[in-house]
Amino acid sequence: MKPNHLRSGCAGCPMNRRNFLTRASTATVGALGALAVPTWLNAAAPKEKTRIRIIYSLHGEKQAGPDWPNKGFDFRPVMDRINQTLADKCKGFEFVTSLATGEEQAKKLVEQDKAAGNVDGYLVYQMNCWNRVVQTVAASGKPVLYADFQYGGSGGFLVYNAAFLRSQAPNVGFVASSKMKDVVEAVKCFQVVKQGGTASEFAAATTRLRQKSTPQAGRLAGHADPVKCLAPDECVRRLKEAKILAVRDQTSGPAPDMMGIKVELIPFAEVNEAWQQADKDETRAVADRWAQAARKVEGVTRETLETSAAMYLAEKALLKKHGANGITINCLGGFYGGHIHAYPCLGFHQLNSDGLIGGCECDIHSAATMVIGTTLTQGRPGYISDPVIDTAKRQIIYAHCVAHNKAFGPAGQTNPFEILTHSEDRQGASIRSILPTGYLTTSLKIEPTRKEIVFHRALAVANDPDDRACRTKLCAEPVGDIEKLFRMWDQWGWHRVTFYGDLKEPVYALADAVGWKVVEEA
Repeated sequence: MKPNHLRSGCAGCPMNRRNFLTRASTATVGALGALAVPTWLNAAAPKEKTRIRIIYSLHGEKQAGPDWPNKGFDFRPVMDRINQTLADKCKGFEFVTSLATGEEQAKKLVEQDKAAGNVDGYLVYQMNCWNRVVQTVAASGKPVLYADFQYGGSGGFLVYNAAFLRSQAPNVGFVASSKMKDVVEAVKCFQVVKQGGTASEFAAATTRLRQKSTPQAGRLAGHADPVKCLAPDECVRRLKEAKILAVRDQTSGPAPDMMGIKVELIPFAEVNEAWQQADKDETRAVADRWAQAARKVEGVTRETLETSAAMYLAEKALLKKHGANGITINCLGGFYGGHIHAYPCLGFHQLNSDGLIGGCECDIHSAATMVIGTTLTQGRPGYISDPVIDTAKRQIIYAHCVAHNKAFGPAGQTNPFEILTHSEDRQGASIRSILPTGYLTTSLKIEPTRKEIVFHRALAVANDPDDRACRTKLCAEPVGDIEKLFRMWDQWGWHRVTFYGDLKEPVYALADAVGWKVVEEA
């Protein structure tokens, strides 16, 4: 794309090819879809540059601890590329760059800019997931462009941005694109305010720009994939026979049911004891089987493979001991706290591929969703993920370091997988599953306190091998409105559970049978 040297309007971005927001043009009003000519269109072009503060919301320039993208990740080259691209492509702009780890630093920057009175707006880049920076900046009332550094800040971005959308924050626009040109064009929309427009007109311009640059939906039928689901009453009966073991800390005892599924808390100590007692010969045999089945094993020692195999045998032993068919473990807290000595990822992979339930992070709601979906479909495993949305490709990407390789159930086809380190900390062993494409998927999560099931469908189209963030990344094109898909994360959290198959009718039928509500998020 050729650099654009216009300094006026949101159309000062390189959007002349669309005649979008061109200064003093009637086509501008049509492109905006405005009911009346915005005030800024009649203003004279600004003589001084538009001054934008870029705030990178992150832990530090080089990541010291485990989090997305990964431990040791160097943000400096990334920030340098962003800064240089904006400087090259956004003529008529001046950029001031800053880093902020949280609210305190963000507040100081905003107060400094208020006192100086020389900043026209903010670009807040969410580089790590949970640094609360954008909220403080948005409260300034200045126009704010909120951007996701994908596979870095995506969790915080989705949750925080959904809260802005729910509250109808008038001054916040957002961009969630893997293409830097989409960020460039959105940044140029700050000229709306420079020419006399309001912050809400700026935000509306970024929305229209994002919608224009998002590809239209493709053909979403997918391969034929009939799913033999249980009748709702039979599914409810079997759920009442199911049981999940939840390992959160050292607590033991019963926990509230989840749609009739029993939940029992067991302590880390019991898991660790079962791991220590795993049969050595069987442990070696499991490790051999995994090593032979994997397309590759990279960065994982034989010792780590065997400790992971022992954890799998411990998980199986605990399920048998307690009469359960599912287990979910606070893996990160347990591992970093020294309460367990192997990641449970490979064990969960095997349990899920075999028709049982292994759930990440002691997320009981997601583990129960896995039980519900696997029961309803008579064996199809669920895949817990941390989703990412990319408007440039019109995709939602389901990312996690645990995934099955039996998408259609234990008797179905097997897809390739790789054994790699856990991505966030480059330790232990986890799974990259190269999941089937061309099939319709259904993503769910339950919320028992509200008696609701959140739901969307998407067509699996690719597997992304990007080294950042979690190992398995299934890319899918949503069925429905991708803009609506940005709106639920603050109420439902980041995790979703994905199953292969079109489960819309069976999910609605099950919800009707138990008196719950289905919330379609796309």
